[in-house]
Formats: sequence, C-alpha cells, structure tokens
Amino acid sequence: MGIMFGRIPKFAVLFDMDGTLIDSEPYWMESESALAAEHNGQWTHADGLDVVGMSLDQSSKLLKDRANIPLEPTEIVERLTSEVQSKLAKVIPWRPGAQELLLDLKRHGVKTALVTMSLHRMAQQVVDAIEFDAFDVIIAGDDVTRGKPHPEAYEKAAAALGFEPSRCIAFEDSLSGLTSAEAAGTFAIGIPHVVPIPEKEGRTLWPTLVGVTYKQLRKLI
Repeated sequence: MGIMFGRIPKFAVLFDMDGTLIDSEPYWMESESALAAEHNGQWTHADGLDVVGMSLDQSSKLLKDRANIPLEPTEIVERLTSEVQSKLAKVIPWRPGAQELLLDLKRHGVKTALVTMSLHRMAQQVVDAIEFDAFDVIIAGDDVTRGKPHPEAYEKAAAALGFEPSRCIAFEDSLSGLTSAEAAGTFAIGIPHVVPIPEKEGRTLWPTLVGVTYKQLRKLI
C-alpha cells in the first residue's frame, strides 16, 4: 500500500467496532437469544437493542438477570464472544464505507485506533481480516477498567497514539459509545445504525461513512 509523504497529519481517527466498522449486532443478538433459550429464559429483540453499545460486563449482567441464566457474567461474556467469533470466521459483515475510509486514512499516514467494548481477541480477529494495516492500536473491553459510556477507552486510545483527545475524530454508532467519545473530548461523530442517537446541541450525526475521505476529515479538526 502506497503511503503519501509530506506533512505528518495532526489528527488521529478512532473507530468503534460493533455497528460502526462491522455489522455484528445481529450476531450478538442471535447468540444472546440462544443462550437465554438454552436456560429456558427469554431475551427479546428489544432486550438486545437495550444493550447495544454497553460494556460486556454490563450487558452480561443484564442478560443473566432478565433471562435467569445460572452462569457468572464473565462466563457469559466468554461464551457469547466465542459464538460471535465463530460467526465472524464465516462472514464479516463490513459496514458501508468503513474500510474505504480506513484505506484512505492510512494512505495519508493518519494514525488510527479501534476502540471497542468487545474482547481484545475478537477485535484482533476483525483487524486481522482487513487486507491492509488498518489500525495502529486496539483498545478493547478487557483493556480498560471502566467501559463505555465512561471516557476511559477513548482517553486510553488517544494517549496510545500520542494525541490529545481534542485532536482525535471518533466514529460511533450508539449513544453509549458516542457519550464516551464526547466525554473524552474527541470530535465525536455519530453514525446511527441499529439504534437511534438523539440529536442535541453540539452533537454531530452523519447518516453513513460512504464517501467520507481524509480531505473531508482534516477540515474538521
């Protein structure tokens, strides 16, 4: 992959994974429902929507309580992650425009991070499936002590890339994730997908990443 030489970009770009980079939320919901049914519990589509963007610790506790699952939250996380990884091993459903934007950013030498509440092993699987070196850093759910909507993940990603959060653009598809990115002080952009993100003053929402380029982003920050 050819890298354009010249001035080093003065900003970095941070991507959420589930729902932003890949359309994996249906995989999670399917696995959650199957686990609940296995223990004679119920987990509806609405329940699945409730946990979009949550940390796995929070969502697993909610799943355990609502579906009366006799497993520890950590066991639920490991079980669901393994099932979703099995699905991803067959097909990774990429979100429109995400890989194209990543490639354009890397051609211009922009530092990037994947910031996800999924486990690091799953994030690594997705990153390894990209045909170019798309990310400089992965910050996953098991790399932080406080999950989204707390800003720790985005603060840690910015620091790992050597940037102040204010010099980072972050893409998120959920309210929880966008709140995390906003609280960290990044230029946060919501790309709503499975669940809506409410508008508010100062919040930036885009319909898609299709057609978004390095030249467009560098004007924002």
